[in-house]
Amino acid sequence: MKRQLVSSGSPYEPVVGFSRAVRVGQFVSVGGTAPIRADGKTAAPGDAAGQTKRCFEIIQTALEKAGSGLKDVVRTRIMLKRIQDWEAAASVHGTYFKDIRPASTIVQVTGFIEPEWLVEIEADAIVSDEAGE
Repeated sequence: MKRQLVSSGSPYEPVVGFSRAVRVGQFVSVGGTAPIRADGKTAAPGDAAGQTKRCFEIIQTALEKAGSGLKDVVRTRIMLKRIQDWEAAASVHGTYFKDIRPASTIVQVTGFIEPEWLVEIEADAIVSDEAGE
């Protein structure tokens, strides 16, 4: 089966040896996505909702590059540095997935690579074929 690697241009991709997303067949997996702006700096410092939104923007772009989209997402994982931010993150999740309603998990972690990051998100999608399966 063909393996498609999707890059977001993150400076960490070549150092760590990972792809933003990988598509194999109809399955697309988007790795831990941090709130990084195009200039490499942290988006929305101190704002969990703003950082969550940036993560989903990056995820959406990666899915589209893989021939998929948010409509195909079946699973999300939201990792928070501060569990008290769960409502802010969940509210943003709801704006993207109100009708899609993937299986989802929210957990607290002790930290991320960059101390300013408050959230990191993963997503899995199964691309539906043209027949609507």
